[in-house]
Amino acid sequence: MTGPKPPKILIIAGSDSGGGAGIQADIKTVTMLGGHAMTAITAVTAQNSLGVDAVHSVPAEIVLAQIDSVLSDFGADAIKIGMIGSAFTARMVAERLASLEERIPLVFDPVMVATSGAELADDATIAAFGQLMDLATIVTPNLPELVRLTGKEDPVEGALGLVSDHRCAVLVKGGHEEGEAIADALIEEDNLTSWQGTRIETPHSHGTGCTLASAIAVGLAEGRRLADAVAQARHFVRLALLEAPGIGGGHGPMGHGAVRLDVGGSPRLNQVTVTGRDYGAQVSFYRRFGLRQIVDSPENGYARFESWGGATFSVQIDPDEEVSPTTAIYFECDDLDDRVEALARAGLVFEHGPRDQPWLWREARLRDPAGNIVFLYRSGEARRFPPWRIDRSKNPGSKTP
Repeated sequence: MTGPKPPKILIIAGSDSGGGAGIQADIKTVTMLGGHAMTAITAVTAQNSLGVDAVHSVPAEIVLAQIDSVLSDFGADAIKIGMIGSAFTARMVAERLASLEERIPLVFDPVMVATSGAELADDATIAAFGQLMDLATIVTPNLPELVRLTGKEDPVEGALGLVSDHRCAVLVKGGHEEGEAIADALIEEDNLTSWQGTRIETPHSHGTGCTLASAIAVGLAEGRRLADAVAQARHFVRLALLEAPGIGGGHGPMGHGAVRLDVGGSPRLNQVTVTGRDYGAQVSFYRRFGLRQIVDSPENGYARFESWGGATFSVQIDPDEEVSPTTAIYFECDDLDDRVEALARAGLVFEHGPRDQPWLWREARLRDPAGNIVFLYRSGEARRFPPWRIDRSKNPGSKTP
């Protein structure tokens, strides 16, 4: 074992063949947040960004068998329930979870309608949701789902009714409201927490509800306070929306895989700044590496770049600063030799080309226009898993942040 065990999340939900919502979105979310996703699939759907073409419910006994198989071996630190498939399955799952000796944090996302508008739960199934809400730590309906669950047009009134009837918290999500500003509210028996935000305008929002609920489950599995788990989940969803790849002709998937260094454990190393004297020279140098510039502020002497994986790198111009190259900046390149050759042909001067080092890295060294030491390198497994890596099982006093 190289670190603490990941939080284990059991996801009871339907499959989305298009990969935007359902089990697929859940697994991506849990994985990107550092958890281990386990599944009990309730339904198989044929769908894409344009709509749902077919739904096949998995028999309740198979859903229960999946749950039993997972819990008997792995256990679970939190459970997320999404599309349940049928009223009978909802009742059977509720009975099975109610029989567990230990109460596990449970996030229930009462999926009724897909983003495309397709119905995913009939009236009988919705009527059976009450048993699941009785077990839930938090329920996360969108506004139309909240109205259908409660019969109340006022979302706060409806949520308070659910909290009173089922003794669970309710997250009132404002994404279906009109206007640029959106607000979400977490209503608990003895507390209310709200968040304000600006709407992210994109058609590629398929799977936001699934993603949010799974992210909350990870937070609860980690032992976070409910409000803190919701805050982290909202942050993850917003970043995934901003990173949406723009595929599909309708409501496309979000960009879960691009949210790597923005949300999760702390501390995270994801930003480095170096000093320079010549703005144009510094910007040109780092852009030639292939870094993508995302902030261009020459009047302030500041530029920020993004590298693959989400880490950012900045240059701050200070003509009076004496640059002391005591720290080296490393950029890993899988195509190291070819890249160094191309950059050298383009005019960059290397102090030495690619060399194999005793610490099992291959490195090329140069300096930026301010004199900062820069390495392009390739390390493979040896960066995080060198042969001499400390074995934490033999060094129990060490801690992983």
